[in-house]
Amino acid sequence: MKLQSLERCRLTIGSYPPFIYNASGGGGEALLLSSQKNNLLCVTFSSKSFSIPPLCSKTTKFLSIPLPPGLKITMSMDKLEGTIDKNSGEVFLEFESKFLFSIGTILKFPDLIVKTFLQTGKVKSKLHQAEGLVLQNDGNTKLVGIAIIPQTGNKLLDTFLNLPNEALAELRCKIK
Repeated sequence: MKLQSLERCRLTIGSYPPFIYNASGGGGEALLLSSQKNNLLCVTFSSKSFSIPPLCSKTTKFLSIPLPPGLKITMSMDKLEGTIDKNSGEVFLEFESKFLFSIGTILKFPDLIVKTFLQTGKVKSKLHQAEGLVLQNDGNTKLVGIAIIPQTGNKLLDTFLNLPNEALAELRCKIK
């Protein structure tokens, strides 16, 4: 089983407008684990082989404008595992990742730690709400998740993003 990330993904932090993100080309193979229920697939993805394209001028727009050249957010996935219900199409994945924000090669900020559950259901918090899309027959789905991003210890980044703060991820992908 493979997960492929697609276009029209969104990332929002706090009350800032969303980043519109083309995540095409990302993803990886899942290892299927045994399950007590016939309709439930238990999956885990290897952090060593799973790829997530960076947010940069080629992949990301903010307020309909590409990110400035040199501005980049790379992601390092630590955990992606959970269940897929073959009958209902519901997907529920635990996601842990580090987001590294850099400006050129000179300025690198501490990692933003993201821990959330990506799911096909509804998510709602004080600032955000979204609804996923159950797994379709063609493999398309939309996973949504809300995370609390903790402070990094970097005064500039923490103040700019008003950390700790809520973040919303909307991932369009194909699972086959």
